[in-house]
Amino acid sequence: MAEEDNQQQRERHAHGYDRILQRAREYLDEFEEHAGDAVATAVDRAKERSHELGELSREEAERIGEYVRRDMSDAAAWMEESGQEFGQWLRFDLEQVEQRLMENFLKVADRTRVELSDLADRANRFGEWHTGEITSVGTLRCEGCGEELHFTRTAHIPPCPRCHGTVFKRVYAGE
Repeated sequence: MAEEDNQQQRERHAHGYDRILQRAREYLDEFEEHAGDAVATAVDRAKERSHELGELSREEAERIGEYVRRDMSDAAAWMEESGQEFGQWLRFDLEQVEQRLMENFLKVADRTRVELSDLADRANRFGEWHTGEITSVGTLRCEGCGEELHFTRTAHIPPCPRCHGTVFKRVYAGE
């Protein structure tokens, strides 16, 4: 029974990540003409809405919102530095990714790229991903043994299946 409750909570958190990302994209559409830190504002509004609707507790919304910011900052920093497109950041065919999630992620990541100068420091802080956190599409490499975990949808990060490590780095195309 406890395992079933734990699985339901993991699914609820992954769904919460997707909803915060979707709402952030919708809020960004409203801010299209405004300068400033629109991505952070959009994520904050999306977190608040998820809490207001009872989808997530305030603590869950805060934590999951930080995961969304981390992933957006990482994607934007990599696209800016490399000049590559979103598909290379994912490191696998976009057809494998749920279309709606990919569109939301791309919209927010692209806007984040525009605001990169304000977010560069934050991207450096989010250089590591840990077991138990939530991430979206992409590839993470275990710092302990090099095993790669491929995410085609939003999910909790499990321990490394090879060495049970708990610290990962994002992997980019060509690495």
